[in-house]
Amino acid sequence: MKNIIVIKLSAIGDVIHALPVSYAIKEQFPEAHLTWVVEQAAYAILVDNPYIDEIILFEKAKFRSFGGFLREIGSFRRRLRTRRYDASLDLQGLFKSAAIAFNAGAKLRIGTANMREGAHLVSRPVRGAHAEGHIVERYLDVARALGCVVREVRFPVAVPARDAAAADTLLTREGVQEGRRFVAFAIGANWPNKRWPAEQFAALSDRLYRAHYIPVLVGGGALDETIAQDIMRASEIPPVNLVGRTNLKQLAHIFTRAALVLGGDTGPVHLAAGLRRPTVMLMGPTDANRNGPYGQLENAIEVDRPCRGCWKRACPKGQDCLAAITVDEVAAKISAVLRHAEQSRREERLV
Repeated sequence: MKNIIVIKLSAIGDVIHALPVSYAIKEQFPEAHLTWVVEQAAYAILVDNPYIDEIILFEKAKFRSFGGFLREIGSFRRRLRTRRYDASLDLQGLFKSAAIAFNAGAKLRIGTANMREGAHLVSRPVRGAHAEGHIVERYLDVARALGCVVREVRFPVAVPARDAAAADTLLTREGVQEGRRFVAFAIGANWPNKRWPAEQFAALSDRLYRAHYIPVLVGGGALDETIAQDIMRASEIPPVNLVGRTNLKQLAHIFTRAALVLGGDTGPVHLAAGLRRPTVMLMGPTDANRNGPYGQLENAIEVDRPCRGCWKRACPKGQDCLAAITVDEVAAKISAVLRHAEQSRREERLV
């Protein structure tokens, strides 16, 4: 294999889940040129990845109209075909990714087991040993079908020194000096029913302060900023608010310093799990078997509702899905995870 193209366009959490594929391919085919096609939202997470040789940005907005498609398809196809690809891996499994795979012209076209919108007519679906398991392993099954022997699952996220320094400066400015223990709250999510209520974040924040941990809010976008303000108002002692003040690489560095990361089934929380940081994930419409924090599924708290795992973006019953997960439940889980992490550190020091 000399030239391989991976198509995983969005969203941030899904692209993070697919990162181990880049490592697996380069471990098996170290001389191969690996190209990755991605949309703007997740572009930054791929930058400086040592296992990706080229990133092609797919600007979806330019293709939405028929006129836009006619204007853009020629130059985009030429960009794809600057190389003769031996294989393409469609990890998105939708019409748009199928169109990219078709235009890339690879000799071998394979994709995930659950492709939709006709994508299975372009790329051969791979139903591997983990077809009903975690999404990370489902993606890796496609790499295995290419011939990769997956000896280690690694999430390559390169944080430039300038971003690490900027994150450290920001934390220090907010009173979170090196050595201070803090818990990061990833407060937002694209799906309304993946968000834990602001009042419950606030109550947990106050408990953490009493336990000598600093709660730190992270996220981005106008909605997250509104949620952060709601949490601040409902808290006895306002948490540190970094919402909208970091990029993805800076956030990754902040997670490496955090004692623990808490949030819903969303990109930043999957980033924390990929970095092997202690992670607690609150889950309602999605299930831990497929989407829980990889490598620490025992740290997922699934809502106690008969309709959990419905995979609906908004609750058809009008329920605030994650509100049923209590502050007591989350506090108990955090305490257990932190105790386990501390015990592991002590054992490492003894070795």
